[in-house]
Amino acid sequence: MPHDPYRARRSRLLALVKQAEVDAVLVSHPPNVRYLTGFTGEDSQLLIGPKHCVLLSDSRFTTQIAQECPDLEAEIRTSRILMPDFVAQALQQRRLRRVGFEAAYLSFASHQVLTSKAEGVTCVPIKGLVESLRRIKDRDEVAAIRRAIAQAERGLAVVRALALPEMTEREIAHELEHAMRRFGALRAAFEPIVGVGPQSALPHYRAGLVPLQEAGFVLIDWGAVEAGGYHSDLTRVWGTSKIPPKLERLHRVVSEARAAALRLMRAGTACKTVDAAARQVIADAGFEKYFGHGLGHGIGLEIHEEPRLSPISEDTLEPGMIVTVEPGIYLPGIGGVRLEDDVLITNDGPEVLSTVPLGLSLS
Repeated sequence: MPHDPYRARRSRLLALVKQAEVDAVLVSHPPNVRYLTGFTGEDSQLLIGPKHCVLLSDSRFTTQIAQECPDLEAEIRTSRILMPDFVAQALQQRRLRRVGFEAAYLSFASHQVLTSKAEGVTCVPIKGLVESLRRIKDRDEVAAIRRAIAQAERGLAVVRALALPEMTEREIAHELEHAMRRFGALRAAFEPIVGVGPQSALPHYRAGLVPLQEAGFVLIDWGAVEAGGYHSDLTRVWGTSKIPPKLERLHRVVSEARAAALRLMRAGTACKTVDAAARQVIADAGFEKYFGHGLGHGIGLEIHEEPRLSPISEDTLEPGMIVTVEPGIYLPGIGGVRLEDDVLITNDGPEVLSTVPLGLSLS
């Protein structure tokens, strides 16, 4: 029998549907729909339960559904009915009594339509059901994320080779996106963060018109989305000329924080424990107040997924998780250093999937 990851994922979800004590679940978040079906369109919802599995969509996607998920039942609405009404109709036709809905994603307006028009149906808010499956990557997902990392890394290599002192942050970001597409990426995982000198102290800085020659270093946070929709997320600081001693010290401390985190990244370790290890290294160096964000997060069909590595995380590392590790120190008016890698948790410990060297020369 051919390998079908989507059928396997739906089977795992059905066990959770039973535990939730509902007849079916209405999956409306596009990444969750894609995870369960392989369908890449939008404005569609999956109704799934022990007796029902149907993709509710519209005529724009008829051919696409046949190509991407030919074994899946689909019901196609016409332009004469809005999606919330179409969904309510589908629930009634199947005589469902208790239907779970993704409370974090179904709009209030759509919920009102369901509760008012799906007579006899009790809508039960469900949180994190599909996401609990997505936390653990299967072999297809791990392979996809490896591809996304390779595309991102090859893109950076091209940019480093063609970069000129007079090129601006925005030009670097543009060339990086273009290069990743050349190597097979659908798009950038997000707008690349390219911060020269003091701009690197802004963790989510938007690339501007500052040229590389303005300072001796640039922070680049970037990633690719490969053909299957999976993301990579990386950060490096690149020394383009003479590096200020202060920045070299920041780089050493952040490197040590990264190493401290990796030493603890084993199955069964609390995510907040890993975060604390990196945070302690930075605090011991006197920079505690300059590291304000969490240590990392899961990646997959979205750039930010579960689990979270932060001081308040309640997650625990498990084999198959892929998370970022991204300690950083940001000194206003001077600059910042963040080193970010994508890490697979295995039964034997952490596997760092990214391969770009950590050093300021990136070599």
